[in-house]
Amino acid sequence: MRDSQWLTALLQTSFDEIYIIDGQTSRIIHASESACANLQRPFDELRGLPFAALAASSAETQLERRLRSLNRRTQNKEKSNEPLSFSAVLVRKNGTAYPILLRLQKCEVNQIPVIIAVGQPQASPKKEDTDEPSGVNPFKTADMPSDINTPWLVYQIIRKNDGSISFPYLSGGCENLLGITQEQLHANPDLFVSFILPQDRDSYIESMTDSAIYMKSWNWEGRIWVDSVKEIRWINLLAAPHQLDDGSVQWEGIMTNITQSKHEEMEIKLSRTRLAELSAHVEEVKEQERTQISREIHDDLGGNLTAIKMALALLAKRLPKNRPELSEKAEYVDQLVDRTIEAAHRIASNMRPSILDIGIVAALEWQTDEFMRQSGIPCTFESTISEIQLQPAQSTALFRIAQEALTNIARHAEASKVSIQLTTSKAHVQLRIIDNGKGITVADRMKPQSFGIRGMIERAHSLGGKLSFDSTPKKRNAITVVIPFTDMFFDSEISLPVKN
Repeated sequence: MRDSQWLTALLQTSFDEIYIIDGQTSRIIHASESACANLQRPFDELRGLPFAALAASSAETQLERRLRSLNRRTQNKEKSNEPLSFSAVLVRKNGTAYPILLRLQKCEVNQIPVIIAVGQPQASPKKEDTDEPSGVNPFKTADMPSDINTPWLVYQIIRKNDGSISFPYLSGGCENLLGITQEQLHANPDLFVSFILPQDRDSYIESMTDSAIYMKSWNWEGRIWVDSVKEIRWINLLAAPHQLDDGSVQWEGIMTNITQSKHEEMEIKLSRTRLAELSAHVEEVKEQERTQISREIHDDLGGNLTAIKMALALLAKRLPKNRPELSEKAEYVDQLVDRTIEAAHRIASNMRPSILDIGIVAALEWQTDEFMRQSGIPCTFESTISEIQLQPAQSTALFRIAQEALTNIARHAEASKVSIQLTTSKAHVQLRIIDNGKGITVADRMKPQSFGIRGMIERAHSLGGKLSFDSTPKKRNAITVVIPFTDMFFDSEISLPVKN
C-alpha cells in the first residue's frame, strides 16, 4: 500500500483527531473526519489554516512554541524519533473550548516533511455548560462560570525555581472538583497541596519533581479532602511539562475525579480477597475431609480387610485335602483381599499421604518415587535442607501443587525427564518443577476447563505466594512457586470485617 493510500484510510477511520501539518509553514494540509467533527468545521475551512490558530487565544503562542521546538529538535537530530506530547485547549467554531492531549511527530509523507498531530479529547462537557460567545478567551478565568458541573478540571500549574507554585489557568470545574473557587486557588495556590491527604503528599511531590527533572508526562493519583462536602475524593492528574525561559516548569493538563472508579476498584479487590479467603477455607475443609476419609480407609477398612485375610487363612487350613477346587477358591479370595488392601492403602495415600505429617521434604521424596513408578519418567528431587518447618497449610499447598504439576506432565507434556527442587531463604520457601516437555502455553492457562492450573495458582495466592510459568518447549519448562514464611496474606490497603 502506498503512503497516500494508508494515510487516507487512517484519516477516514480513526476516532482520534489527526492533523497533517506542513513541516515548514506549520499550516494544516489535511485533517481527519473526527477532527472536523469535533471542531465543527468542514475540511475546506481547515486547509491552509495555521495549526496554532485552532488553540485558545492565550495558548496559541504556546502551541506555536511546541511546533518550533519539534522542528528544532529534528534539525539538530536530537530525539528526532520521539514524539512530543502535551495538553492543549482547542476552540470549536461556535467558540466553545475543549481540552485535548496532543502528540506531535515529524516524518515524511510522499517525501514531503510533515508533522503528524494526533489528539485525544479528554472530556466532552455538556453544551449548556460550555456555550460561550465567539472570541471569549477560555484561559481567562473570570469569564468561565464557576458552577460547571463536571468531574474534571483543566489547569495550568507553574513551579518556580524556589519551589513555589501558581495556577495561571483554572477551568470552571474548580469549585465542583476541589470545593473552592478559582479565585481562592489563584490567591492561595498552596491550598491545593494542603488538600492532599498526608499519606499521599510525598508521592505527589515525588511525581511532580520526577516529571520536572526528566520532562516527561506527569501522571499521579491520590486522595484529597474536600471540606465543602466533608468527603475524601480520589483525583488523577495528567499533564505535560515544558520549561519556561526563567527555568520554571509549567504543566498543562487535566485533573479528574476518579473516586467512583477507585471505589469500584477497591470493591473488586475486596471481593477478590474475600474470594481468596473462601477458596482457602474450601481447600482447608477439603484437606480435613481427605484426612478423615484417608484415616477411616486406612484404619477401619484396612483393619477389616486384614481381619478377613487372617480368618481366610485359618479357614484355608481346615479345608478337606480331597477338595482341591476349594483350596483354589480360597487362594483366589486371598489374592483378592491382598489387592483390595493394596488399593485401600493407595487410595488413602492419594487422598492424603500420612508421610506428609513427617514433613514436606519427605512427602516430596515420596511423591517423586510414586511419579516414577506410575509414569516411568525419570524424576529427581533436590532440597537445600533436610527438613523445613512449615505450617500445615503451607506444606499441604506445596505438596498439592507438586502433585498437580506432575499429573499434568505425565498426561500432556511428553517429557523424558523431570526434576523437583526445594529451596529456602530467610523470607520464603521456593518449589520448582522442571521438565523438558511441551510446556504450558498462555492459551493452555486460559482454557475454560484448566481447573488444575487455576487451582495451583489459587493455592499459592491463598498463602500470600505466587506461581509463575517459564516455558521453552522441548528444552526447559519450569513451574515456580514462592510462599513466604508468614500467615495468610491479605492486602493491607483493604479493611476486612473482624471475625467473631
